[in-house]
Amino acid sequence: MDEQLHSPARLLIELRMEHAELNGRIDALSVGAPEDELTLRRLKKQRLTLRDQIARLEMANDPDEPA
Repeated sequence: MDEQLHSPARLLIELRMEHAELNGRIDALSVGAPEDELTLRRLKKQRLTLRDQIARLEMANDPDEPA
């Protein structure tokens, strides 16, 4: 059971959920004139970092296609 808690598939799901949450927060801050531009930039940077982590995990989990 402990293996499932720390599996790459579970980590990928958690990162995708966190990414989706950040999308919602960024969308909410972006409506109208953003009052806190610094916070918005930090959230976007964090979202980009998550996207990169997700891409790396997906590449590591996908087996190479046979030649």
